[in-house]
Amino acid sequence: MGEEETKGGPIVPESVLKKRKRSEEWALAKKQAEEAQKKKNAENRKLIFKRAEQYAEEYTEQEKELIRLKREAKLKGGFYVNPEAKLLFIIRIRGYPNLKSVKELIYKRGYGKLNKQRIALTDNSVVEQALGKYEIICMEDLIYEIMTVGPHFKQANNFLWPFKLSAPSGGLKKKRNHYIEGGDAGNREDYINELIRRMN
Repeated sequence: MGEEETKGGPIVPESVLKKRKRSEEWALAKKQAEEAQKKKNAENRKLIFKRAEQYAEEYTEQEKELIRLKREAKLKGGFYVNPEAKLLFIIRIRGYPNLKSVKELIYKRGYGKLNKQRIALTDNSVVEQALGKYEIICMEDLIYEIMTVGPHFKQANNFLWPFKLSAPSGGLKKKRNHYIEGGDAGNREDYINELIRRMN
């Protein structure tokens, strides 16, 4: 007992038979998991594409609405003032004193803590693994959540690590002067994109 004799061959120990059976079960489970993952990835690709189209359409509609409001205000002899921004992009200029005040600003405004763990965003699976429970499964969802300051903004923001920018091409002006005084410090509002382009 415990051993099986093969036809015209040597006796195979039961432990070897059990090991073979386990290996076959694991191989089958692995194959099924891979097939399930392929199916899920295919469904995710369709969903991501659909969401990206939806976001692009929404951004276009927002731009059109902004143009319409500005034209309407101009016709009435006034001007359109954009609503106050809900999102801040903070750049700490190296050598600028009092980093603590920047951290305090982040905490006071409720924008979350600086992340303690760095993860490389190599593909959408990294995003889905960390934020999938919030229906954020790809880079497009992550960008949308942050741009619109959505309901899971804090989790999306905490997922990202503060990143380094290069020195801006053309250099900086006066670090200690406010932007409206011809310096580089302070709120640039819509002109922040121009500085980030120069620092990227």
